[in-house]
Amino acid sequence: MRLLVRDRVLGIGDDYWIEDDQGRKVFFVDGKAMRLRDTFELKDMQGRVLIDIKAKMLALRDTMLIEREGEPLARVKRKRLSLLRNHYRVELVDGTELDVSGKILDREFAIEYDGELLADISRRWFRVRETYGLHVVREDADPALLLAVAVCVIRLAEKERGED
Repeated sequence: MRLLVRDRVLGIGDDYWIEDDQGRKVFFVDGKAMRLRDTFELKDMQGRVLIDIKAKMLALRDTMLIEREGEPLARVKRKRLSLLRNHYRVELVDGTELDVSGKILDREFAIEYDGELLADISRRWFRVRETYGLHVVREDADPALLLAVAVCVIRLAEKERGED
């Protein structure tokens, strides 16, 4: 599955459709304005909330939380001791860990589980600067979760650089 994402998906209060590689609307991102913390909802075509994304309020390191149906699903934060590349850890509630690494701010990074590629995020194939693609490699992977992970790590990297 290939998805087309525009960077404005990260704007609080911005709403945006995410399309597949055929130009069909697949997901709707609802950026919640007027909140104390970053909050986004990822919805399906029928308007059902698939994923909630929230910045954790009180944490030593910036952390984003991903929830499904009001229940915690994952926690995303920068790995300690990752000086040369952008590395983020995604801790799922079942104990599974995903690794996210690459040039996050350039929108060139990968999401892996146990060394196996789950999704590749890239700006390479698009002429419009504010656009990047998310290519879900494994058919059994959860595209909504991987999209939420991509949004989280980009948002965390921007906060680290002071691009709020």
